[in-house]
Amino acid sequence: MINKHNLLVAFFILLGVFTRIIPHPPNMTAIGAIALFSGAFLYDKRLAFIIPTITMLISDLVLGYQLALSVYLSFLIIVSLGFVLAKKHTGISVINMSLLASVIFYVLTNFSVFISSPLYSKTFVGLIECYTLAIPFFLNTLIGNIVYSLIMFYSFKFVQNSSLLQHNS
Repeated sequence: MINKHNLLVAFFILLGVFTRIIPHPPNMTAIGAIALFSGAFLYDKRLAFIIPTITMLISDLVLGYQLALSVYLSFLIIVSLGFVLAKKHTGISVINMSLLASVIFYVLTNFSVFISSPLYSKTFVGLIECYTLAIPFFLNTLIGNIVYSLIMFYSFKFVQNSSLLQHNS
């Protein structure tokens, strides 16, 4: 028998994936929200790590993006942040974790770009330049993480608490 809770979580994750393939500003997708959401709502913690990772991998391959270890590492950390939200997911806690998730993604991925790209001198000035030029992407990530996390968390709770789901449990 299929667990209805996990099926509902999977449905919300698929909706989130859709935001990555439709036209959107750079980095303003639900992918960070999916990682937080998976950590918060998937009872099987292995699935909480596997589902966002596979989602990211498949969408990277479909979209033709280069696979970056720093991106995947940051999403694994963000899933772990979702575990904290499993205990208490108020609007403020979701916003706070979305902010922290955005910062983690920004710091890890841009440090990786700094290290691996010939565009930046390997000096403190080059590091500052790399992070400075990435600020617009950070803002998009932040907006996407907060908005999509709030939508996913509150919509999920609404559907979960609806009489339709309660009668079918």
